Amino acid sequence: MSRIKILTDSSAQLTPEEIEKYDITVVPLSVTVGGNTYLDGIEISRQEFVKKMSESAELPKTSQPSIGRLVDTINDLTSDGSEVIGIFLAKVLSGTIDAARQAVKLTGKSDQVHIVDSELTDRAEGLQVLEAARDAEKGKSVSEIIDHLEKIKKTQRLRLMIVNLENVIKGGRLGPISGKIANMLNIRIELQMPNGELKVAKKGRGKKFMMAFDQRVLDDIEANKEKIKEVGISYVSLDGVPQKLLDFAQKIKDINSKIDVLVRETSPIIATHAGMDAYAILYYTE
Repeated sequence: MSRIKILTDSSAQLTPEEIEKYDITVVPLSVTVGGNTYLDGIEISRQEFVKKMSESAELPKTSQPSIGRLVDTINDLTSDGSEVIGIFLAKVLSGTIDAARQAVKLTGKSDQVHIVDSELTDRAEGLQVLEAARDAEKGKSVSEIIDHLEKIKKTQRLRLMIVNLENVIKGGRLGPISGKIANMLNIRIELQMPNGELKVAKKGRGKKFMMAFDQRVLDDIEANKEKIKEVGISYVSLDGVPQKLLDFAQKIKDINSKIDVLVRETSPIIATHAGMDAYAILYYTE
């Protein structure tokens, strides 16, 4: 049956229930850790990955889906005449969206497949995917859905707290000397992604800096509490959900009990770059 189908990548923060409910197709990225390569979400779970990452002397490597897999997926989704909206993680973070565009050209189905750069990742990308799926269910056209996504992108927030700089240093995002100094000084980094660009918003020391970060986010949610429907809290942890983040979720509910809050471990792709104990808060205003 011809319809509009939604395609995304495994860095998008979606629950299994959401994927099943809206029949979302997720193409896995690959991650190499401890000398072995796995398909994200298929051959390794998020918790298994974090454990392996903590034990590895080398920074894990992430890879975009193969062109062949994307071609096969596109051909399968369009075989009944359906149109496809593919929403992928920000180009600045991965070559996935470029690979998807290549795959569309190879299939010759540019009239059926529409590729969107989410300009973000994790639950921010996931919220775009969900809104697109809901719009498709309501019978909206491709152009209407893409216009809606563009509006969402303009008000989305991604606030990421980097607690342990080890992966950032290993990945070459900080020079070895500045990295060592940052660790000595107990430096934390707040990252944001305005307009699809990864930016260092603030740097500070220790728990006070993190508390100030948390409060800034809560203040923004308070100021926009009637315009926010959903908030994602994603994290990297060896020991399950940090109590601090459960408490943070409750503070959001105290601001507005109607806001849905999803607290969930992030994907290997994001964990690789964010490092141990990182956490992010993601949402948009209507």
